[in-house]
Amino acid sequence: MQKIFSSILALESFEASDLKVLLNSEGEQKKALFEKANEIKQSIIGNKVFFRGIIEYSNVCQKDCFYCGIRKSNKKIKRYTVSDPEVIDAALFAFKNRYGSIVLQSGEMTSPAFVERIENLLRQIRLLTNGQLGVTLSMGEQSEETYQRWKNAGAHRYLLRIESSNRQLYAQMHPNDAMHNFDRRLDCLKLLKKLGYQVGTGVMIGLPGQTIDNLVEDLLFMKELDIDMCGMGPYLEHEDTPMYEKREMLDSQKQRFDLALKMVATLRLLMKDINIAATTALQAIDPLGREKALKCGANIIMPNITPAKYRTDYKLYENKPCTDEAADDCLSCLDVRISLTGNKVGYGQWGDSQHFKNKKHL
Repeated sequence: MQKIFSSILALESFEASDLKVLLNSEGEQKKALFEKANEIKQSIIGNKVFFRGIIEYSNVCQKDCFYCGIRKSNKKIKRYTVSDPEVIDAALFAFKNRYGSIVLQSGEMTSPAFVERIENLLRQIRLLTNGQLGVTLSMGEQSEETYQRWKNAGAHRYLLRIESSNRQLYAQMHPNDAMHNFDRRLDCLKLLKKLGYQVGTGVMIGLPGQTIDNLVEDLLFMKELDIDMCGMGPYLEHEDTPMYEKREMLDSQKQRFDLALKMVATLRLLMKDINIAATTALQAIDPLGREKALKCGANIIMPNITPAKYRTDYKLYENKPCTDEAADDCLSCLDVRISLTGNKVGYGQWGDSQHFKNKKHL
């Protein structure tokens, strides 16, 4: 059996059955998977970890997804939007501390005022940093015109998570209406590619009713979509959401965490030159969760640089870490933690996807 597993690890391309074996690995096989993923990352991406300082711009959302703590129907949270000067201050903090890039993330809004405000912020950030600070957006489904306006203003990466590529699972996570349509989300991902963004997506791992076969489908979906970056992590429930009622169906958080690491490692084997984030959800389960992901294929870290007074209100799930840390604390802590994984921070670098660069040269 070990011989067969070793032969799968050595493959250059993978069938669904191969991916299923990798995701089911335990013990020595799982260790070998993680080592192989790290070896591939080191040889193709290098030992650098790139920062994306995340600014959680607003928890106001017009969507009502059943799993999310900032869903429109949740009346228990305090809604906020970071002021323009505070966004600029956070971006300049990232620039002065040589983060290389930031992520502007928010609940999904499509109003003209929201679109224009983000466009103006992007232009200001580009002007104040001489175009040297990379910008990723994660602001959900928008029109082609909006995506183009934001790209023209300075954004060059976009993260839009599919959450599950399985239509039935997707339907279980969302209301049955036009605003929560699987095909609409897929169309937006294709639009972003068409417009020349570096495109990222991702899934939740350990959803109620989700199987290993579903996760294999997710991996093949990302391969077929030809993504440039991925942000995925374990599903973490929030008590003020409809899906919390299904918590009895869930595997333990430890099992979800373990499976998430195997997904990171397997994706690294499947798509060797993309960017893969070590997500905060991993750290919510294990204090060293992000570091463990870096040792099995991930190469992106997203330190939270949101002004401290807003952090506890951007609560997509329970037990979100680092809500009480200042941005300076987070930076010094991460530098040490990353060095302990055998990696170093790529300060002052955008850390663009090698996969995206390779496609541009074809």
